[in-house]
Amino acid sequence: MVACRCTQKESDKERQIRLQRYSGLELKLLKNMTFDNFDWKRVNLLPEQRENLKKVFDTALDFAKSPEGWLVFQGVTGCGKTHLAVAIANYRLQAGKPVKFEVVPDFLDHLRFTFSPESKISYDQLFEEVKNAPLLVLDDYGEQSTTPWAQEKLYQIINYRYNARLATVITTRLATDEIASPIVSRFFDNLFSMVFSIMAPDYRTDATSSRKKISRGGKSGRWG
Repeated sequence: MVACRCTQKESDKERQIRLQRYSGLELKLLKNMTFDNFDWKRVNLLPEQRENLKKVFDTALDFAKSPEGWLVFQGVTGCGKTHLAVAIANYRLQAGKPVKFEVVPDFLDHLRFTFSPESKISYDQLFEEVKNAPLLVLDDYGEQSTTPWAQEKLYQIINYRYNARLATVITTRLATDEIASPIVSRFFDNLFSMVFSIMAPDYRTDATSSRKKISRGGKSGRWG
């Protein structure tokens, strides 16, 4: 039996809604982070910073088309690492592929809340969803609390995904020597992971500079 076109269309729509809910990308801000509106040219970048950002952009786009291994973005707040990570997730979602996006501190809070009688999801269900997601984006690694429990849960997820060779994207403000040794060894496995240190500064600096130019009658560039 073959579904009629109207039935197939409805089935596809329902699947996309389920994938959207599963993804964690329902916030409007996150939905709007795409490759199309990421501006790697940005005003006030030095040539080497622009070249670095373009290379990271190209790598992220290639990864989105065929996610394999791990991709780690290091850089200051506002450099574009979260935008690129979410753009990868949105690209996969638009292609009808499952992806899970989690802000690390928020995920740990949600995981703790599962122990509450008010929680609508069990600890095991949430933990397994994140641990086994076909593609997982962990945003703001290193911003979480450093309690033994938090460190243990993150290590379990990262170690499992490393051993299972599951595609993962991670963003962090931490320098390499600030990442716990059991985890950093997995981040920097050259046979499995690509690590990019984004050289661009906080985009808000560019925006502030652009507004100053406008006030002085100068021209402004789009900062993305």
